[in-house]
Amino acid sequence: MAPQRPSAFDAKMKSLLGDDFEQFQSSYNDTPLGGLRVNTLKISREAFQKQSPFALTPIPWCETGFYTGEGVRPGLHPYYHAGMYYIQEPSAMAPVELLDVEPGDRVLDLCAAPGGKSTQIAAKLAGRGHLVTNDLHPERTKALAKNIELYGVRNAVVLNEAPEAIAASFPEYFNKILIDAPCSGEGMFRKDEDMLRHWTEDSPRKYAAMQKEILESAARILAPGGTMVYSTCTFSPEENEGMIAVFLKHHPEFSLLSKAGTEAPWFSAGESQWLSEHGLEETGPDAAGDAAWMAEVSKTLRLWPHRVKGEGHFMAVLCKEVPEMTGASHREEEYRLSLPVTGVSKGQLSMALQAGGERRQKRLESNTRPEAKHRRGASAGMDPGGRRGSKGGRGSERVLRQDTGTEIGRNEAEGLLQHFISDNLSWEEYHGYLRLHGQHLYLSPLPEERLQGLKVVRAGWYVGSVKHGRFQPSHPLAAALQPEEARRVINLSSDSGEAVRYLKGETLEIEAGRVHSRDFSSDEPKGYVLVTIDGCSAGWGKWQSGILKNEYPAAWRWTSA
Repeated sequence: MAPQRPSAFDAKMKSLLGDDFEQFQSSYNDTPLGGLRVNTLKISREAFQKQSPFALTPIPWCETGFYTGEGVRPGLHPYYHAGMYYIQEPSAMAPVELLDVEPGDRVLDLCAAPGGKSTQIAAKLAGRGHLVTNDLHPERTKALAKNIELYGVRNAVVLNEAPEAIAASFPEYFNKILIDAPCSGEGMFRKDEDMLRHWTEDSPRKYAAMQKEILESAARILAPGGTMVYSTCTFSPEENEGMIAVFLKHHPEFSLLSKAGTEAPWFSAGESQWLSEHGLEETGPDAAGDAAWMAEVSKTLRLWPHRVKGEGHFMAVLCKEVPEMTGASHREEEYRLSLPVTGVSKGQLSMALQAGGERRQKRLESNTRPEAKHRRGASAGMDPGGRRGSKGGRGSERVLRQDTGTEIGRNEAEGLLQHFISDNLSWEEYHGYLRLHGQHLYLSPLPEERLQGLKVVRAGWYVGSVKHGRFQPSHPLAAALQPEEARRVINLSSDSGEAVRYLKGETLEIEAGRVHSRDFSSDEPKGYVLVTIDGCSAGWGKWQSGILKNEYPAAWRWTSA
């Protein structure tokens, strides 16, 4: 049964759609389609298609997206917990595709929670360049950080900031920005009746005020020559075409890029005619001088639920012109630290990290902020237990031992990490700036100076903590590893029942012959093992004498029957 829509909403939609209104209205009787997007950080599209437990139908505007059949519940399969796919409404996959992210880009997802589009961006970056993903609401950043970790993202920073604060810290820095703006949610009425119940006739105007401020900040953050995609899940022209027309009017350095046409027939052109009849919010219907801006927004894009298999979405692809005589690059150079696998002293790692960090900082200074000086230290942030982070910040140079209360220096903490790498991973190099915050170690894609004064939820890839004089690897470290990066691996089949038992936190009996070991220093492959599910990393375990002790975190465990 179709949800009951407000009469004011229907009247507005009829004026917007004209003869198409009846078809639009009847689409509310259709069951919304589910979708999933393959996480190519963990598995290729082709490999997943071969082993998928679900029937899949490709989504035309997203190469890694698929429709799932009615009644399918992909969240109740071990593959979901292994981060093989993200469950996402099909139309919501389109904005990131339009952003055209490439490896090496500097990308900002400005209104990111719960993180679906951020994980899509991260997959396109493929570990190169970096992603700063942000949400203004502290509670929502918890889900955002968890999704970044679950889907194996190594090169992301999670912030909890207002857009204007990011603009102050990152002027003209990012070459790709996504604004999935807060909106009145009219495009989700069929799927989410809560949005329908909270809608009022004044909702579009209320959200438009917020959207305008977000766009203004983003304009300051985007680098010359960069691309910005503005998207909403609403039908309201005031939040869509009208918002973009006003923005273009005040920002002549921006232009719209059209993606509609024969190559993308699923996109409908923006509703410039309605805007011409009703005018812009700030000038009214008789402002002849606004005609050019109102006509220009026909280059914006819509997905309509009565024309495609998906919910309602609006998108605008905005390009910022490059001033003459500018040669700054906004592609991220690769940053690697080569690490000896054995025989490293506790001080050697720190020296290599400092030297590598200083080299990269010099390159960064030449492109962006000449006045910046590289200083070692960690950003403040929310610890992995979920406690709120503080602003600013240098991390502690020393942390307390939990067993004795004596302090551990930064060099010693780095040495403990290196010994773990030597014993358990097949790494000779890795990317990033090593940060120590409290007892927690991160590999960050950004130097400390870039995050000064900002509320940081995750400073980068959380790799572990120092406890009782040992390095304890984190779950996000395991989730982002490829099986070939671990010295010991145990693979569990999704069909056997062992995978679900592992995800529930149970201890498993695993014979030695099932431990795939690259550790030739011991007759028995005891110690930390990377647990995989059908070849994709799921978490840690500790194996000894036929027993796999479960290290899967309690907060992440499978709770379904």
